[in-house]
Order: sequence, then structure tokens, then C-alpha cells
Amino acid sequence: MSRRILIAGNWKMNKTSAEGATLVGEVLAGLPSGNLPEILVFPPYLTIPAVVAAAKGSAIEVGAENVHWAESGAFTGEVSTAMLKDAGVTHALVGHSERRQYFGETDETVNKRAAAAISAGLVAVICVGETLAEREAGETASVIDRQTRKALEGISDTSRVVIAYEPVWAIGTGKTATPDMAQEVHAQIRAILKDLYGDAADSIRILYGGSMKPANAPELLAKPDINGGLIGGASLKAPDFLALVKAGAEA
Repeated sequence: MSRRILIAGNWKMNKTSAEGATLVGEVLAGLPSGNLPEILVFPPYLTIPAVVAAAKGSAIEVGAENVHWAESGAFTGEVSTAMLKDAGVTHALVGHSERRQYFGETDETVNKRAAAAISAGLVAVICVGETLAEREAGETASVIDRQTRKALEGISDTSRVVIAYEPVWAIGTGKTATPDMAQEVHAQIRAILKDLYGDAADSIRILYGGSMKPANAPELLAKPDINGGLIGGASLKAPDFLALVKAGAEA
């Protein structure tokens, strides 16, 4: 089945409002003509309004790096779906490995955040992935199975689900996952989705989040179950991000 490639840039804690708007302008100025992949950026919360304004009417969609499951309340430092939609956001990233590692995110809270985002009409980009210790212990398959199934528990609207596989051990460590290694896990995720949703799983995109760069993007995107990338560092420089968009257009 043909699935439209999605190139998503996770800016993490980088870029002020002015810097974010400038980056979007540079990307828009350099977009190739013809068919494009879906293009999405996740700026920090405070940068979202400026990026939404810079991207208005363009091919670039804007997401948030996280979202809370409650509509409102005493949750200091959190942001609700209503606040994000009011700011012009269309997607929410949930369960990123850094949220799990540094901020106490659990499989249960990932599920609650994803369900809230989808119920509010946002697209949930749900991250799953194993650490180096888990991979070396031979636990990759069990970790991916647990995280994916728990994240999707009670969620029936597959049209608003994107999965991002992050091999945590291959991010910023100097270690790399080969395209075949990445495809193996993506195929496992696809099988889990088929088990959960039947034929509807064919339309769910699975992104690769393990340091996709212009040099390795074409080979990764050629794999049948790698339907785009969740890009970190390479999304912060317009030439690199544009090269990935081009790779997505050619895939």
C-alpha cells in the first residue's frame, strides 16, 4: 500500500520565536517543486505561535512536543489540547524517549496523552523504542510490543495515529542501526498494528527516529515499512531538512 512519506522535525529545546520563524522561511524558500512529502515541525511551546504564523498557508504543518491528558487543572508546566489547538497546532508528539528518560513518562501516561490528543482532533505521533541495555539483553521485540500495545490501548481512530520508532541506543551515541535493522523493527510494529486494527493498519505510517540524515535517508525510506522520519538535529538547519524533504519526495 502506498503511504505518503512524512518528514517531521523535532526541534526539542532549540530556537526562539524569531529563530523558528526564520528557519521556516528558509525551508519554504528552498522547497522543491512538484509533489512533496508531508512536512511537519515540532517547535518548543513558546515558539509555536511564531512558527504557525510563518507557516500559514504553506506545506508545513506545526505540532507540539508534548500534550497533557486533562482539559484543564492543577498541572503546573503542562499544556492542554485546547491550548494547542488555539495556537494552531495539528499534531502532538507523545512518548518521546527523552520524556521517558528524563521526565518520568510511562507507558500509561503515553497512552493517556495520545488518547487525549486524538479525541481532541489532533494527530498523535507516538514514540516507541528500546534502550541500548534492552537491545543488548535481547529485549527489543518485547519492549516494542509492550510500548506499542499500551500506547494504543482503547484508541480506535487510526486516521490520527502515527508511530515513530526511536532506537534510543542509536541516537547521539555513535552507534547506528542499518536500514535492514530499522526495517525489521518497523515490520514488527506493522504486525502489531495489523493484530490490533486489521486492514486499517495498512494506512498507519511508521516513522524512523534514529538519527536519519541526508546521507542515509534514501536507503531508509526505500524500505516498505519506513514511511518517513522523525528528525532531530538535522531539522534545525534548513539545508539538511530540505535534503530530507527532497529524499522524501523521491521515495
